[in-house]
Amino acid sequence: MEQFTKILTSNFTSNALVTAFVVVGIVCWVAAWLSTHVFRGKIHSSAIAIAAGLLLAWLGGELTGGKKGLSDITLFSGIALMGGGMFRDFAIIATAFGVKLEELKKAGLAGALALVVSTVLSFYLGAIVAWAFGYTDAVSMATIGGGAVTFIVGPVTGAALGASSDVIALSIAAGVIKSIAIMIVTPLVAKPAGLNSPAAAIVYGGLMGSTSGVAAGLAATDPKLVPYGAMTATFYTGLGCLLAPSALYLSLSPFF
Repeated sequence: MEQFTKILTSNFTSNALVTAFVVVGIVCWVAAWLSTHVFRGKIHSSAIAIAAGLLLAWLGGELTGGKKGLSDITLFSGIALMGGGMFRDFAIIATAFGVKLEELKKAGLAGALALVVSTVLSFYLGAIVAWAFGYTDAVSMATIGGGAVTFIVGPVTGAALGASSDVIALSIAAGVIKSIAIMIVTPLVAKPAGLNSPAAAIVYGGLMGSTSGVAAGLAATDPKLVPYGAMTATFYTGLGCLLAPSALYLSLSPFF
């Protein structure tokens, strides 16, 4: 039995990335089961999975005293690669390839305005919060402001501007919290907000922005609305990646 355990551990360790996908798959499966049977669809599985991931990352850091969460445990080292910049950028590019410019036109003026206004508003709100907590330089404010747009825009902005790793981590945390909040709140506000048509979902996706949050929230509300909300939310992330490290950062730099 001991030899079998060693062989199994060796195989998992030498195929770290495959192991990472297996672990994430198991977490997602458990989250889906909990969402369906415990929370009766009120909380989407994505929100549960993200919360579980954060908890596991904390446990990994506590057990090892490391700084990379669960990936500090040798058996789960592949999670560092899976959650690293390479796969993040691949996901951004893959998402962008799935979008057609013609689709944005379907959203109309309301969708376009929702995209621009919400992106800019989220950025400046995030920057204000960063300033209030002592991050008073333009780079840090822009990075955390980008995180308030989405958890993808934050690290992209931070990497482009040369922000410190702790600031980039804060930007990701801000975006993750926003995403989870959207997942949980969307089903609760859908009825009073009139979120019951494709047109409303398009505008909602542009206002909220987080693709994962919007998709999961709408899936818990009405699965038929997911493509419409996700469509503008995808453009939201792209717009944030374009504006946050450039025009929006430049708007802060003369003052901070």
